Amino acid sequence: MKKVLATGNDAVLRAALDAGAGMFCGYPITPSTEILAGWAKAASKNKNLVFVQTEDEAAAGFGAIGGILAGKKAWVATAGMGNVIMQDPLSLAEAMRIPIVVYIAQRGGPSTGTVIFSQQEVVLTRHGGNGEGLRIVYSPGNIQELYDYVFKAFNIAWKYYFPVFILSDGYLGKTLSEVTYHQGKSMPPHPIMLNEHRLAAGQHLNLRNCYSLEEELGEVLKKQIADWEKMSEKVTEHEEFYVKDADLLIFAHGSVSQAAKAAIMEARAKGLKVGLFRPLTLSPFPIKESRKIVKNIKKILTIEASLGQFSDIVKSAIFGATGALYFEFFKPAEGITPEEILEKIEEYL
Repeated sequence: MKKVLATGNDAVLRAALDAGAGMFCGYPITPSTEILAGWAKAASKNKNLVFVQTEDEAAAGFGAIGGILAGKKAWVATAGMGNVIMQDPLSLAEAMRIPIVVYIAQRGGPSTGTVIFSQQEVVLTRHGGNGEGLRIVYSPGNIQELYDYVFKAFNIAWKYYFPVFILSDGYLGKTLSEVTYHQGKSMPPHPIMLNEHRLAAGQHLNLRNCYSLEEELGEVLKKQIADWEKMSEKVTEHEEFYVKDADLLIFAHGSVSQAAKAAIMEARAKGLKVGLFRPLTLSPFPIKESRKIVKNIKKILTIEASLGQFSDIVKSAIFGATGALYFEFFKPAEGITPEEILEKIEEYL
């Protein structure tokens, strides 16, 4: 283990290297450009690393898929409009069960918007392509978790053969913090085209993305959905923070959840019973766990830097499980401070 002072983007790059990634395809876009530049520098010193700066994000996605088919642990990093442009290859990866790892640094939208922060790419990342959104999406809340979940993403992707996304933002990417690098055990890459291990394990191998018959596609989707549902309970993660005696339960994710924690500590010091339910996986969402925790809650407050993209997921997950009063605090494309959250806590309690 090694503790260092690093930015979030540095931690992301180091996690990918520690996880055994061997290829990066990308196009520079703020606030994730440092990852591309860092990989280019690493590749200039290590002939085993492949770096491809493409003409756009669509080409980056397709290039990474090609590398994976040939046996490379390939990944991409993008943000905002790049996330939009990359949805074609990412949908292909979903269709063909390609274990691509995708780092998304959310920025304000729509369109070019701002270059540093939002939580407006939740729906896009979970369901960007045409299809059923069979994608694993992690939402880390601090720099240490960026390292941990990028590292984990490669193992999960290559174990279950679903695209894995790390949904971050510019605040996390640019922030400097202590990080512990603890290179763990990583799954070795192997060629997807001739993967005898995968076939022997009975895992579905589908290298097509076009079908003439509806029924044929339907059968493929049934198998993929069954695999997804079987996997979901194994990868779903969440955190409960001061929830046991809470009268008000906050739902928040990503960097906003850290502001919520600070506000909760101040509120607790004032005798206010408030807690936090934080999903670490936005897809699959911890539905069972969230429904269980809200049964005896009196009030619920969802907080996010978008206009309800996250709240809609929460409401769908807990529908019918609670009679709690439901409140929302939205600041699309703007940072949310602990002081603002504390004001809301005091207002509702």
